[in-house]
Amino acid sequence: MAGIRRIVTGHSDDGASCIVEDGLSPHRRVREATGLVVTDLWRTTAAPATPTPHDDGCSGPYELAPPRGGTVVRVVEFPPDRNWLGRVGVDDLRFEGDESASEAFTGNAARPDMHRTSSVDYAIVLDGEIVAVLERDETTMHPGDVLVQCATVHAWSNRADRPCSVAFVLVDADAGAQAP
Repeated sequence: MAGIRRIVTGHSDDGASCIVEDGLSPHRRVREATGLVVTDLWRTTAAPATPTPHDDGCSGPYELAPPRGGTVVRVVEFPPDRNWLGRVGVDDLRFEGDESASEAFTGNAARPDMHRTSSVDYAIVLDGEIVAVLERDETTMHPGDVLVQCATVHAWSNRADRPCSVAFVLVDADAGAQAP
């Protein structure tokens, strides 16, 4: 995937709605060890959010989890498992500087990419096929399918022969309040 087009709206000097930005998101990262591509599109730091079109909140080091009280929207391109699974360890799965990943990845021996964030995540398959892997269950998802992830330990398995693109919206949550 060459990049994700991001269109941001705002207001002109006279108060009319307008497009203030239209181009590829500058927040694209490639995890070299696996070929995973992550493009962050927008991040908020509070709810209700301040609709400021000139601060996307994505500058600085990549963070897997949304900010406390905030959200993040991103698109992830998952390479086929056969390209990397079995050849990398949990340390190869973190982006440099991502403090949230140090607590997220479980190091599960079955899959090094098993992780959990304190968030409610909406995962929407855009293209391809992916398997949502949980500790006791798994399900195959296709374009248009939506998974609501409630702060559970999980991984994503691309068992197909081509990449799969998934859009995610992560909303900070109080994981301590979750049902057992």
